[in-house]
Amino acid sequence: MQVFVTGATGHIGAAVVDELLQAGHQVTGLARSDASATALTAKGAEAHRGDLDDLEGLRAAAAASDGVIHLAFRHDWDDFAGAVDTDLRAVKALGEALVGSDRPFVTTGGTLMLAFAERDGYATEQEALPAGPRIDAENATIALAERGVRSSVVRLSPLVHSTLDHHGFAHTLIGIARDTGVSGHIGDGSNRWPGVHTLDAAHLYRLALEKAPAGTRLHGVADEGVPFRDIAGVIGRHLNLPVVSIPPEEAAHFGFLAGFVALDNPTSNALTQKVLDWHPEQPGLIDDLDEGHYFGE
Repeated sequence: MQVFVTGATGHIGAAVVDELLQAGHQVTGLARSDASATALTAKGAEAHRGDLDDLEGLRAAAAASDGVIHLAFRHDWDDFAGAVDTDLRAVKALGEALVGSDRPFVTTGGTLMLAFAERDGYATEQEALPAGPRIDAENATIALAERGVRSSVVRLSPLVHSTLDHHGFAHTLIGIARDTGVSGHIGDGSNRWPGVHTLDAAHLYRLALEKAPAGTRLHGVADEGVPFRDIAGVIGRHLNLPVVSIPPEEAAHFGFLAGFVALDNPTSNALTQKVLDWHPEQPGLIDDLDEGHYFGE
């Protein structure tokens, strides 16, 4: 299969490209720079120069492919609304190029958005929110199933972790601890975040491309709910810093994560495992953090 991948040289995208190539697929990756293009060609993939604002280029690359995986997102926390809007336009452009083809289109969401919905228990793949940041792109993807696209969405855990992760939320939390001299959690830290290893996530994207039914929501989740205090505990232990409770009114301690660190986001992966026969095999979040690579050990 000839697969077009956006975000192809990012943390997760690079692993997805490797996974696809190892499985015998051909890959064309979106490259914003000469360095990205060189990285792709060195792996044996092709490079399509452009970015998420080049909608015509996205349509052309999608139309020339047998399937699309969309991972790129402009992580600009100073203009998050703009980044969300750019992502939605890109999803619509890529999807339009695939209408009526029955080709696969896999896009990316996040489980944290589900934490804003009221529920008892774990969030499931069947849940759908009516609207919101990144939710609009998710819903636009799912709607393409009614227009002849084998569309699916991978909702990623907020903590996608591995030695390949150099800029994710784990690094952010570690950086905050170093800067403030404490490893913190909100309140008693019993709120839970899911996690998934980069390589398990990459394998999930390939399976979604190859066999996810049209209109499927999937959960890129291995650890379904790690108490935030346990995450803070590992960070504190490796940095030799105290682990402390941060009052909710002082959540600004966590910078741009202030609105998220108190969210309780336990998330099930049961349907994803069943539908795709996907079974995470890599180290879990706490074990991976304890290996020390996040701390330069």
